[in-house]
Amino acid sequence: MCGIVGYIGDKQATPILLEGLTKLEYRGYDSAGIAILNDGNINIKKAKGRLNVLKELVEKDNMEGTIGIGHTRWATHGEPSDTNSHPHLSQSGLIAVVHNGIIENYLPLKKWLLEEGYTFKSETDTEVVANLLEYYYNGDIVEAVKKVLDRIEGSYALGVLCKNNPDMIVAARKEAPLIVGIGNGENFIASDIPAILKHTRNVYFLDDHEIAIIKKYNVEFIDMFGRQVEKSLFEVKWDVEAAEKGGYEHFMIKEIHEQPSAIKDTLRGRIIDDSEIVLDDVKITKEDLEKIDKIFIVACGTAYHAGVVGKYVIENLARIPVEVDVASEFRYRNPLVNERTLTIVISQSGETADTIAALKEAKKKGSRVIAITNVVGSSVSREADDVLYTWAGPEIAVASTKAYTTQLIALYLVAMDLAIKRGTITKTKVMELCTELKKLPEKVQYLLDNKETIQKFAYEHYNAKDVFYIGRGLDYAVAMEGSLKLKEISYIHSEAYPAGELKHGTLALVEEGTLVIALATQDDLFEKMLSNIKEVKARGGFLVAFAKQGNLQLEDVVDKVIYIPETLKELTPVLTVVPLQLLAYYMAVEKGCDVDKPRNLAKSVTVE
Repeated sequence: MCGIVGYIGDKQATPILLEGLTKLEYRGYDSAGIAILNDGNINIKKAKGRLNVLKELVEKDNMEGTIGIGHTRWATHGEPSDTNSHPHLSQSGLIAVVHNGIIENYLPLKKWLLEEGYTFKSETDTEVVANLLEYYYNGDIVEAVKKVLDRIEGSYALGVLCKNNPDMIVAARKEAPLIVGIGNGENFIASDIPAILKHTRNVYFLDDHEIAIIKKYNVEFIDMFGRQVEKSLFEVKWDVEAAEKGGYEHFMIKEIHEQPSAIKDTLRGRIIDDSEIVLDDVKITKEDLEKIDKIFIVACGTAYHAGVVGKYVIENLARIPVEVDVASEFRYRNPLVNERTLTIVISQSGETADTIAALKEAKKKGSRVIAITNVVGSSVSREADDVLYTWAGPEIAVASTKAYTTQLIALYLVAMDLAIKRGTITKTKVMELCTELKKLPEKVQYLLDNKETIQKFAYEHYNAKDVFYIGRGLDYAVAMEGSLKLKEISYIHSEAYPAGELKHGTLALVEEGTLVIALATQDDLFEKMLSNIKEVKARGGFLVAFAKQGNLQLEDVVDKVIYIPETLKELTPVLTVVPLQLLAYYMAVEKGCDVDKPRNLAKSVTVE
């Protein structure tokens, strides 16, 4: 979710780049920088922190030039720092690069380049691209780009400057957004429309494996083989605010729609040959696990609900007892944690105060700690012994969506890694899980493409006063998250209950017309769940059931059935939660609520 902007024309590039980066601040970032090509030299200014820090640096230096590239960075490889900020120069200063995405094979490429005599200043995957471009450069930067794209794996949106080719910017894309803006005697690149909307409303959208050669008066598009690509010009008719949201009405719905790519990114490079799990900075060995007899998962809010799913999956696959605790309770109850305990803390921001305190408490008692977080260099990532990052990109809306689904993916990967090392899972099961995990983005996209059913239902029921969510096993874990989403953005009273507990009090609250959301996706618990659904229906409840496609037994029992695609039972939470997110969103929209900024709530709870 980094921000890229580039300019070539007759005007001074620096103010245009800084203005464009400002328009991309909503994407989230931890550092920023620009590169200006002038008189045969590339001048770079970059810094950790807010754009004001960069602007102060630029003001102290006369950065003249009519061609340049800029970047706001959301850290992936290497913590936020001045050195790790973009743009990155190649070793000799010949080439400057900005990059959005993840280069999966950057480590072997970096090793090879080191052997070839190249040196590196940063920890980033992007500097590898810069040096690789220099290695292949023979006077034609476009040819060098083509050769580099043939060698790198992963996702990228690239903007490239070469001081020996001062009349062009070269851009390329694969699985990361990049556009080309067309002006009058000037042209632009950007990762998103708001960066250039002040200057032009005419844009081309780059597709995967395409290269753009941007000059002052013309733009050329080619594929990786050098063949010409014909593209259609798009006229932007959104206003600036809508453009920041990609045309969506709210950031929350935009982020719900970003989940297929976020899941794909979080899986990227972590499943090898459908049989091996690679967890970056998690270095727990088989021998380490032999000393572990208990796992704690500690988190708050939505992350806690992800942890409940994690408990089910880790216990089922790795056969280690798991306890899930709310961080604000964990730190005050003198938990039974010692050197034989593994603690997993989950925090989207990595700055949740109670979670940080719980992490420190666990470490003080001798526990090894794994942090699952979305922010490189955050407090939990620095304090933990091991870190697994979710590549969800920044979340702007207060109500978490894509952070939750990527936390689930991270927990699945942890569970599988532990199970493989402990020998509690068969190779067949590993391959089955890997195969189905890789299908999840497509299945989530299917749910998003068919959201009208949820939208219509929300329109008909947004005046509900009370809503109850029920489920068993993994469905109960997802019910808690669905209920939280509804209450936090629509202000409708909502509660989640284990379906088996209905007779222990909850049924007393069900009366004629009470809206009840019943999750029934677990095959081994379906008959029990069906019985609970009938109990609610007998008391007059209005039942909406969520079930797997092909399961038609509920259609004669409930008022409405919403189907999710078939998948393994362990993975159903990723699919079940998507229509629940949509339901909460559309209910809140119909009520006229401030969806992105619900009352009394903040995105990150950084105080106790």
